[in-house]
Amino acid sequence: MAGPDLDHERAAQALGHARVAGVDEVGRGPLAGPVTAAAVILDPECIPEGLTDSKKLGRARRETLCAALMGCAQVSVAHASVEEIDALNILRAAHLAMVRALAALDPMPDMALIDGNLIPQGLTLPARAVIRGDAASLSIAAASIVAKVARDRLMRELAQSFPGYGWERNAGYPSPAHRTALQDLGVTPHHRRSFRPVHEILDQERQPTP
Repeated sequence: MAGPDLDHERAAQALGHARVAGVDEVGRGPLAGPVTAAAVILDPECIPEGLTDSKKLGRARRETLCAALMGCAQVSVAHASVEEIDALNILRAAHLAMVRALAALDPMPDMALIDGNLIPQGLTLPARAVIRGDAASLSIAAASIVAKVARDRLMRELAQSFPGYGWERNAGYPSPAHRTALQDLGVTPHHRRSFRPVHEILDQERQPTP
């Protein structure tokens, strides 16, 4: 199967949208930490070799490609907090992070290519949803790499203040070690209280002691 290319970007440009941004998010599934989105406008003359869906890359390769993108593309990163995830739901929070990432690009793009099948509410520029966009569009693939690297770094930083949950390894996802730590160490301010495993532990803590 062929990797991502610039066909979606060229189609948008053919409609008069000169500056096309790819947008992707990471972090819908974790029990802890924010959801993170990135928006990337590529320079067609400076596309790092090997750019593809971040899920197909190891950590070292993602870090290398992210550094290259920072040097030759227009890049922004934004988050939606744990509090926003709990208040809005994870899908709306992910879309909020996407809108913020696009708003942080300066100048703003003319059009956005959004990974997935939905266009975020509140987006004020033309956009197209691209299912499995990180495997189809180089701009979205670039955004997937930047978002993944940014969030993983953040979770490693949080792990230093909240050791024992393995966030430096699991990035807040519900690994067996993370679930065990939740039971043994309890819920931190960075855990998503609306997610069932966290909610169930909080319910247990509220139960009266016999």
